Amino acid sequence: MDILKAVRERRSIRDFHKKEIPQEIVDKLIDALIWAPSAGNLQARKFYFIKDAKLKRRIAAAALNQNFIAEAPLVIVGCTDSRISWRYGERGVYLYSIQDVAASIMGMMLVAYENGLGSVWIGAFNESAVFEILNLPKNLRPVAIVPVGYPSRIPYPPPRVSVSEAIEFR
Repeated sequence: MDILKAVRERRSIRDFHKKEIPQEIVDKLIDALIWAPSAGNLQARKFYFIKDAKLKRRIAAAALNQNFIAEAPLVIVGCTDSRISWRYGERGVYLYSIQDVAASIMGMMLVAYENGLGSVWIGAFNESAVFEILNLPKNLRPVAIVPVGYPSRIPYPPPRVSVSEAIEFR
């Protein structure tokens, strides 16, 4: 697959068919998350794959009632792991580990797209509520929710800022 083409054509999907994702594709998503780069190769991240309907509804409620989350066949919650990221001090805990999760999610979203799946990156949620819903240990912090499934509708591409607004050469 042409990676730049995938970057340009991937969309944020909020409407999903009620169709399960085959395990071999789920395994590819897992590989994409695990093989993403990380600060100092510490891999200060953990991901929860949620298929349970009740848990998905509770997560959707904690995500400011974004109910489409519960309709996705798979919801992935990305967490930072402060137990691992301590090596870089405060910057490792509050920046590098978040970057680790972000790099993992972007790669996973591209692999999802390559396999006919849609996804959307959600950052608007009550962090402490998701922490409690998943009964996370104290070292984990949920920083992203990503519903994944087969798109039932693909939106038009949103506008982008101009190159001159986004890029500056010096």
